Amino acid sequence: MSHDPIQPTMNEKRIVIVGRPNVGKSTLFNRLAHSRVSITDPTPGVTRDIVEAPGSVGGRTATLVDTGGYTLGEEGFDPLVRERSLEAALEADVILFVLDVTDLTAEDEEFADTLRPLSDRTVIVVNKVDSAKRELLLGDFYGLGFSELVSISAAHGLGVEDLDEAIERVLSRTSPDSAPDTDESVELGGSRREEIRIAVLGKPNTGKSTLANRILGRERSITSEIAGTTRDVVGGEVEWGGTHLEVLDTAGIRRKRSVEEAVEYYSVNRAVQAAEACDVAVLVVDAREGLTEQDKKIAQIVVRRGKAIVIALNKWDLMDDIPNLFHAVRDRMSFVFPVLRYAPVVAVSATEGDGIEELLNNVRLAFCESIRRIDTGELNRKLEEWVQRTPPPVIGRGRLKFRYMTQVSTRPPTFVLFANRDRGIPDSYLGYIRNSIRDELGFGHVPIRLELRSSRSR
Repeated sequence: MSHDPIQPTMNEKRIVIVGRPNVGKSTLFNRLAHSRVSITDPTPGVTRDIVEAPGSVGGRTATLVDTGGYTLGEEGFDPLVRERSLEAALEADVILFVLDVTDLTAEDEEFADTLRPLSDRTVIVVNKVDSAKRELLLGDFYGLGFSELVSISAAHGLGVEDLDEAIERVLSRTSPDSAPDTDESVELGGSRREEIRIAVLGKPNTGKSTLANRILGRERSITSEIAGTTRDVVGGEVEWGGTHLEVLDTAGIRRKRSVEEAVEYYSVNRAVQAAEACDVAVLVVDAREGLTEQDKKIAQIVVRRGKAIVIALNKWDLMDDIPNLFHAVRDRMSFVFPVLRYAPVVAVSATEGDGIEELLNNVRLAFCESIRRIDTGELNRKLEEWVQRTPPPVIGRGRLKFRYMTQVSTRPPTFVLFANRDRGIPDSYLGYIRNSIRDELGFGHVPIRLELRSSRSR
């Protein structure tokens, strides 16, 4: 059957197929492209170069990319093919990591570790699942720890619809049509309708429900002086300044040894899940107590998940009227918990409604930064400036050399820095690069991640 060529569009996505040799990458590529573009053969290593073709996935046009087999070998074209596969993955909107259901190898696990920083855009595609017996082998592949996993038989066309749905989920999660790719197109409060999911987190009785109700403008959560009143995640939605806010009020998170009832155990778990699902977390801190050890632990839950966070110093109306008190409290928090030094801090009174506008402005600011993407060309121009300004140290017998840097994902903004080595580099110099990214590229209020990789063959 012939198919008309699909014309590329400005919003066309790149779907890159990767994996070790002979797992069925090219067969899947041809299946999605509706033609035999890539050569398929049982001999490992047939595909060496990057092969592209237009295709249709999930009802949208896309550029399909087939790559050579990823191996750890050093013979012939192995290093070059491996490097090109990784480069293609870094440029992908969706990565289809193809595995053979009959054989999960050490190379597969090595590649999985390499792709882990890109997990938000990776779909594990377990191929050659063409019988009920083989479906029983899928457990090992779930153990790789990626959220998206689909079983297919590329040769027989089984599971392709499920794959389409998984690709659509990744695209909607990482590159939604409403989410801009650059800071220039972020126009919150303008004509574009943006959506921000906010999780209100904190210890019991800090005023989380009162704050959530204040933002929503109505009583969605029950409030009382009794700690632990909120047990489920209570959601509500509101339009604010052209932005659609979804607010998730959560149960107070207590220390583990204080959690005795099964109901509270599940409430805390749901609060953690809300932190996982949100775009921005608002950590509600009782201003009278300051940042406590439990507040720090809750913040770590958010930080580990790479979420943007804004600290709401609640009950500020009960604080003494002392000049510069807010600045002193904020500086004290930065000193005792430097991990959150980047997080905006806002003094609010949920009961009186003070500071709510400023709080939401900071939520919006953090959200904008969390979805910002920087062009690779601009990144590398900046990298060259930073290296010239402060040259990298000499390590052993040679000077550290940076090849290039690219941003691989958002939420949190994640950057990969390729150098002539990936070990022995002082943390202080990586901190210098990280701080330069934060200060000069507009990521001053969100967590960022910097991954270091060697550009040499392994």
